[in-house]
Amino acid sequence: MSIHSVVIQKLLSTNAHLGRRVAEHHFKIYSIGSRNGMTIIDSEKQLICLRNACSFIGELVRQRARFIFVNTNTLFDEIIDQMTQTIGCRNDTSWRLGGFLTNSSSPRKFRGRNKKLNLTAIQPPDCVVIFDTDRKSSVIQEAAKLQIPIVGLVDSSMPLDIYKKITYPVPAKDSVQFVYLFCNLITKTFLYEQRRLNAAMGASAIAKPEIREEVEQLDKIKTVGKDKIYVLPYERLEPASEDATETKQLLDKLVVLKFNGNLGSDMGFSGPKSALEVCNGLTCLDLVVNHIESINSKYGCNIPLLMMNTPSTHDGIMKVLEKHPNKNIHTFTQSQRQQENIEDMLESRTLNKSSAQEKLYPSNLLDVFLSLNSSGKLEPLISQGKEYFLLLQSENLAEVVDPKILNHLIKNSIEHCVEVMPTTSGTEETSLPPQEGRIQSKEHVKSINTMWMSMSCVERLLQRSDLGFTSSKFFDRAFAIDTPWSRYLPVERTSDLLILQSDLYTSVEGTLVRNAARANPKDPSIELGPEFGNVDDFRSRFKSIPSIIELDSLKVTGDVWFGTGTTLKGKVSIAARPGMKIVIPDGMELKNRIITSQSDIGGPSSL
Repeated sequence: MSIHSVVIQKLLSTNAHLGRRVAEHHFKIYSIGSRNGMTIIDSEKQLICLRNACSFIGELVRQRARFIFVNTNTLFDEIIDQMTQTIGCRNDTSWRLGGFLTNSSSPRKFRGRNKKLNLTAIQPPDCVVIFDTDRKSSVIQEAAKLQIPIVGLVDSSMPLDIYKKITYPVPAKDSVQFVYLFCNLITKTFLYEQRRLNAAMGASAIAKPEIREEVEQLDKIKTVGKDKIYVLPYERLEPASEDATETKQLLDKLVVLKFNGNLGSDMGFSGPKSALEVCNGLTCLDLVVNHIESINSKYGCNIPLLMMNTPSTHDGIMKVLEKHPNKNIHTFTQSQRQQENIEDMLESRTLNKSSAQEKLYPSNLLDVFLSLNSSGKLEPLISQGKEYFLLLQSENLAEVVDPKILNHLIKNSIEHCVEVMPTTSGTEETSLPPQEGRIQSKEHVKSINTMWMSMSCVERLLQRSDLGFTSSKFFDRAFAIDTPWSRYLPVERTSDLLILQSDLYTSVEGTLVRNAARANPKDPSIELGPEFGNVDDFRSRFKSIPSIIELDSLKVTGDVWFGTGTTLKGKVSIAARPGMKIVIPDGMELKNRIITSQSDIGGPSSL
């Protein structure tokens, strides 16, 4: 018996050839007659339609297309779920909302008694596969209006206006047996084309030097030990596309998640550190929101900002957000139980020195995503086609959203990445030149508390939450990007406030811009004594913030006060002895000076 005959026999065993009792005129091209008032479908033509549909799906798989599978028959749910899990496609249910395609460009808001959910534009699919076309004619109408190809099962009673919109019709009775067979064919088509695609990419990597470099880079990451980390210089990243449309599509895959758990008590500030005023009446949180809004406005993209608050910071954060209505900002609060777990973790860290792994990956990361999942805000992000999280664990006021980094992660399928400060210590001898990448001990890198994480990685982390995994154990293959100083503007001490409030940075349309007059790419090193540690003391001791454009370093200890219009250049050190007070007069310029008493201000003292 030939393979063709075996397939025909398999189709007949599923009763796929039995149509409805009424056959529309346009359907007669698939029928060979009727029996007992029931249309009999030609299995030969049925097989041809199946081949055409699978061939079309295979072509789209080779192009890495996006699929949506539509089904309203509960008998098929388990079959389709098993198929989507096997082929690695997400079973997107956003089609259940009317206008999910034609109205996807307009944000839709649903208000409830205790929450507000904002569903924004989803990524449009490249193909819609429908298993019960007679029940979901609305999906067919929307897909046809946007010229999205449709693969669907059709029967003998389907109206002509619906039938004409099906790009690849498959005439068959929608029985459980045939749907199982159809899903099996789709699965085998996906797996076959994915293997071909992977083989082709492997061959091209041998032929193309730039792809071969990426493969070698990934191999380096896989072979790094648990106590090591592969560090790639930021300069080695491929430049972002100059095409605004491509950049928009890239950024539409991103979600920014900010942790608002730090209080400003270490700086004498009573509220959350995010609510601390930095410059021109703008708080740390205002600057982050304005930065993301400027990116959305520039590229026309839609990057949502999610914020996880603790019970102690929630009220202060919400007060700041009152200045930002009608923006794509969502907040959720960490549960009290998870907050207690974090406090216990921090207490244990004070008793036991934290490992290098915990310094790179926060141990409370699992608690953050558990809170996000329980808040009901994770599933809408998945339905919108979001693929990566940018996690901000501290107050970093630099331009953190970088298409260059996101493009590198997606292109190389890197699931998690931390950003570290430039460093040269601890570098191992490798076959790669220093400018291309290096393997370092995790003890010799400093995280800037900015992390990138794929949605699939988040889902796996949540799946393993019941198995006792911690986030530090979960990330066994570490990858880091050696970011430049310009990507790190922390607010940890009052010395950071001095830099941000000086003439070195200005606020332009709500975002910080560095003064181009400074030649040194690094910010000056500033060390203020405990007398300046409190925010109120800091503000009182500076009548106005000095000019520091040409400053290299500043060290101030003791009872020191600054007048208005002062200028600091080069290396300056001011140390007041116990019981002595030093006042820097108004308009004073200090360049490469060491001052230990009030009398030293009159005469120069070289370093």
